[in-house]
Amino acid sequence: MGCDSDIDGVAENSFSPAFAGILPETMGSSDLLSRVEACAATIRQRVPGFAPKVGLILGSGLGAFADSLTKSVSIPYADLPDFPRSSVAGHAGKLVLGFHEGTLPVVTMQGRVHSYEGYAPWQVGFPARVLCRLGIKALVVTNAAGGINTGFAVGDLMAITDHLNLSGSNPLVGPNDEVLGPRFPDMSHAYDPGFLDLLRAAAKAEQVPLREGVYVSLSGPSYETPAEIRMLRTLGADAVGMSTVPEVIVAAHMGVKVTGISCITNLAAGLSKQKLSHAEVSETADRVKDVFSRLLTRFLSNLGKSL
Repeated sequence: MGCDSDIDGVAENSFSPAFAGILPETMGSSDLLSRVEACAATIRQRVPGFAPKVGLILGSGLGAFADSLTKSVSIPYADLPDFPRSSVAGHAGKLVLGFHEGTLPVVTMQGRVHSYEGYAPWQVGFPARVLCRLGIKALVVTNAAGGINTGFAVGDLMAITDHLNLSGSNPLVGPNDEVLGPRFPDMSHAYDPGFLDLLRAAAKAEQVPLREGVYVSLSGPSYETPAEIRMLRTLGADAVGMSTVPEVIVAAHMGVKVTGISCITNLAAGLSKQKLSHAEVSETADRVKDVFSRLLTRFLSNLGKSL
């Protein structure tokens, strides 16, 4: 049980990372493909024969779910070539591969990186590319978000139905390699409608109240002003954060279906007298982790039957 054990008796191997810093901001498309392949190959060496069907990206304070996987292997991001490293509290910075309920092979990211940490857009999307290259059929993205919808409360879980990319960047900018995906990927159903139905069914079965709404991504790291929140509400946003969208774009580019869940960890600026802080985000995520885990557990059970 838990991390750092073996998958089917396969012991972890040591790996000396080929890269130890932030990569150049631009590169050719063939270079990106080779880097993605090299990272995926390193992971396969650590867990021979393991073929994940689902990828999970766990946001701020939500990484504990990975501890429920069985026969799991944990790989620090620092051990993976070109894999960007998390520097934000609440992001453990480990890849965990194992089985959900003993049968569904899953690869989980305990934490992610953000553009405000100094990474170029393609770097922020790099981990999602690696998960997709490992052969996953579905990607589940989660995050901690500020509530914009006045009907939301701190601690609510929101199914992401669509997003607004107002970060000013896109991980697909630059040369395109058709091996990875088309030059102009369709985003009409960035969040798969069928997966959303499975998520709704899971929430109903677990009696977990589930909000639905549009997630908007900004660059950060400063929180939004009250005026910006009023603007975002006018544009149709229900929750705001500083992540997720690059990973969803990359998955769409590579033909992998996505579902998304936001944990409303605070009310956005102007909706509360309390000052915004990352400590509040972490505290709320910790408080709702059991409810989040119940919902995600049931959803993955439903999802596994459909893949």
